[in-house]
Amino acid sequence: MSKQDHAAVAIPPTAGGDPQDFDICIKLIDQLWALRQSMLERETALKTELDKVLPEYRQSARNLIHYLTLRSVDLRPLQDQLSRLGLSSLGRSESHVLANLDKVLGLLHRLTGQAWQDKSAQEPAGSSSSRELLKKHTLRLLGHAPTGRPVRIMVTLPTEAATDFNMVQELVDAGMDIARINCAHDSAPDWQSMAAKVRQAAKAAHRPVKVLMDLGGPKIRTGPVADRPPVLKLKPGKDELGRVFRPARLHLRPIDSTELVPNVDASVGVWEVWLARLKAGSSIHFTDARGAKRHLLVIQNNGSGAIAESLQTAYLTPETVLTIGGAGGKKKHATLVCHIDSQQGALRLFVGDSLRLTKEGLGETGGMEEDSNELYPDTAHVAVTLPQVIDQVKVGERIWFDDGRIGGVIRHKTDTWLDIEITQARPDGEKLTGDKGINLPDSQLNLPALSDKDIEDLKAVAAVADMVGLSFVQKPADIALLCTHLQRLGREDMGIVLKIETLQGFENLPELMLSAMASSLAGVMIARGDLAVECGYERLAEVQEEILWCAEAAHMPVIWATQVLEFMAKTGLPSRAEISDAGLGVRAECVMLNKGPYITQAIRTLDDILKRMGGHQAKKRPLLRALKAWSGVGTTATDAMLEALKKNY
Repeated sequence: MSKQDHAAVAIPPTAGGDPQDFDICIKLIDQLWALRQSMLERETALKTELDKVLPEYRQSARNLIHYLTLRSVDLRPLQDQLSRLGLSSLGRSESHVLANLDKVLGLLHRLTGQAWQDKSAQEPAGSSSSRELLKKHTLRLLGHAPTGRPVRIMVTLPTEAATDFNMVQELVDAGMDIARINCAHDSAPDWQSMAAKVRQAAKAAHRPVKVLMDLGGPKIRTGPVADRPPVLKLKPGKDELGRVFRPARLHLRPIDSTELVPNVDASVGVWEVWLARLKAGSSIHFTDARGAKRHLLVIQNNGSGAIAESLQTAYLTPETVLTIGGAGGKKKHATLVCHIDSQQGALRLFVGDSLRLTKEGLGETGGMEEDSNELYPDTAHVAVTLPQVIDQVKVGERIWFDDGRIGGVIRHKTDTWLDIEITQARPDGEKLTGDKGINLPDSQLNLPALSDKDIEDLKAVAAVADMVGLSFVQKPADIALLCTHLQRLGREDMGIVLKIETLQGFENLPELMLSAMASSLAGVMIARGDLAVECGYERLAEVQEEILWCAEAAHMPVIWATQVLEFMAKTGLPSRAEISDAGLGVRAECVMLNKGPYITQAIRTLDDILKRMGGHQAKKRPLLRALKAWSGVGTTATDAMLEALKKNY
C-alpha cells in the first residue's frame, strides 16, 4: 500500500485515535509486508531444495526458510514498536513464522481501518499445527515421553553394559528412555550385546526404550605417546603430622601371573622360586631407585602370591633387587623385580613451549640424545590420527587439545609436520597423552564424513539400532553419503541424528536440516563438548540458543548433550551450576547423560528436574502454571476472579 493510500485511511474510533500510534501502525505495515514478500521470494528461490524434502517435512522446511529470512535482519527496532502497541513482537514465532506475521499484519490493518483477507492457506503452520508437527516428528524419532515428563532421558552405556544385565535394568528402571552406544569404543559384538540387554530390560519394564548408536566419525586425535620407564612408587598413608596411619601394601606374584588381588596399592612380578620362600613375618630388604635403604614386611603368602607392607615411601624399577635371609648365618636369596607395568606416556607442556604435530611416529618429549635416531629429537612431538589435516591447515590458525585444556597457534608448517606454540595451559603445565581430541576451529577442513571403520560399523548399527548419530557432520553431502549406505543395508527407515560439534557444522545447520528432511526421520544433537572448544566457551550459550531456535523452526527434535550433571554422575553430588543447566534441558526433546559410577542417581535427579520444569517452560514459551509457594498472599481479593476462571476451564 502506498503512502497516498494510507493518507486516505481514517483510524476508527475503537482504535483509540492517537495520531502517533496511527503513524507507527502505517510504518509497521510497510515493513512487515516487505518482510513477508522476502520470505515468499526466498522460498521460491529454494524450490529445488524444497522438492527434495519428503512430503511429511514440506511444511516444516518452508517454515524454516521463512524463519531464516525473518532473522536475516535486525528486528529489534520493529519489536519495540510492536510491543508499544501491545502486539506480538515476533519473539516466539519460530515454529509458525508466516502465520504469526500475518496475525500481526491483520491486527495492524484493523487498527488502521483497512480490510484484511485471511491468508492461512499460504501459511505452512499455525500456532497449534506447528506444535503437532514437532510432536509427530519427535514421536517417530525418539518415541513417547514418559508420563509427567515432557523430555526424554538418554544415557551413554559403559563397556560393562555388554555383560551386566542388572546394570542395564537399573538404568531403565531409573528412567532411561534411550540408550546411547558409542561406536568409538568397544566392538561390534559388545554393541550387539548392549542392545540386546536394553531390549530385554525394556520388555521387563513394559515400556519401549530406543537405541541410538553414534558413529565415531572423523574425530581428530593425538597418536600414541611413548610409555614412560616403568617406575613404581609405594607410598604409605600419612596424617598432617607425617605419621603413618596406613602402610603401603605390595602384591608379589609370579612373573607369568596376571592375577590381581584387592586392597593392595600395587602388584609386581618376581621369580617364583624366590616367592615360595616367603612366609608371614619375613623381612625383604632392598635399595630403591633413589639409593635409599628400605624393607618390606610379609604379612601373608597363599602360595600364588604374597602381600608385604612398607612404612616408608619407596621407588621400585625392574633393576631393583629384593633380598631375604642373611641374618644369623642364613643364606641370602635375591630376585629382581621382573615385571612392573609401564606408565602411560605423556608430554608436559607449558605456555611458550613448542609442540610438533607430525603425520606419523611415536610421541616423545624433547631434548633427546644427539645420537638418537628419532626423526624429531629436539622438540616434543606427537602424531595426529588424521594426517591429512596437516595439509589443510594454515599458519596462524588456532589449535586445541584435550577438550580445550591446552591451546596453541600454528607457527610453522611443512609437508610432514606443524610447529605449534603453546598459548594456553595452567601455570604448572598440562599433560598431553595419546588419544586426546584435537580441534581446529579456524581451519576449513575437508575430511571424509564416514571413515572405513564407520562404514564397517554401520553393519552392526543397521542390525540393532533405531537411530544413528552422524558425528562431526559438516555439509549436506555427508548426510547423503550416510543415506546411501543405509539404503544399501536396507535401513532407509533409520532415524538420523545430526551431531553438531564443529563450527562448520553449526554454520551449515540450515542446509544440513533441509538435507536431513529428505530422509525418513531426523533430529539434532547439540554436542556441547567439542562445540564449546570450536566456537569458544564464551560463545557457547549463544550458539546453543541459535541451534534451539533453528530446530524449532524446522519442527525437528533436539537432544541436549554433553556434561549434563556430569559432576553428579562421577561423584554423586551435583554442582549448583549444573542443576541450573539441566533445568534448561526442558527446552529440548531429549537430554543426554554420560556414564559414571553414580549414573542411576543422576538419572533420577534429572527426571525430577525435568518434571518440575516441564510445567514452567515449553521451548521458548513460558507456561503460567499456578505458583503454590506464594498462594497465601492476597488471596481474599482474588477469590471471585479465580472461581470465574475455574468455571471457564
